[in-house]
Amino acid sequence: MKAGARVLGVAESFVSEAEASTLAGVVVRASRVVDGFAFRHCTIGGTDSTAAIVDLYRDLDREDVRYVLIAGIAPAWYNVVDLHRIHGAVDRPVLSVTFEESDGLEPALREVFSGDELQRRLETYRRQPPRQRLAVNDQPIFVRSVGIDDSTARDVIRAITPEGGRPEPVRVARLAARAADELRRA
Repeated sequence: MKAGARVLGVAESFVSEAEASTLAGVVVRASRVVDGFAFRHCTIGGTDSTAAIVDLYRDLDREDVRYVLIAGIAPAWYNVVDLHRIHGAVDRPVLSVTFEESDGLEPALREVFSGDELQRRLETYRRQPPRQRLAVNDQPIFVRSVGIDDSTARDVIRAITPEGGRPEPVRVARLAARAADELRRA
């Protein structure tokens, strides 16, 4: 990946008593230079995270962003992200990264939701591509990707993860989301 290639990293921060989660979108060059910020909210326990991420991309108005990288697949207490819808809306490859082994979200979704609320989340979740395990800097990362082949997705993740196991765009986005959340609560 060229040093000037840009990735939009998206991560969240929320506190349990809040009604909305803060989403931060951070444009980071492959050279690790931060190149832009945007913020949105999505409802805790809601179904609006996909739309909020599309809005982050549009708010930035950056045609030079080549990839969208999202921390997780269910921010804001199971507000399940639809990677295919994001890809269709922004016309960029979309990747989701998680950092722990898991048997998936279905058992947790069934514990928390029922009826139409459960079915809606399960349908969205089941449409997503399977996670691929990837070792980066001797740490496991689990990647889902849409609009990009698995080999290129691995190359992108490795190129934007300078140390440890957190890709820089989502690491910085998480820091920004936390700071915005703290400011909102102040």
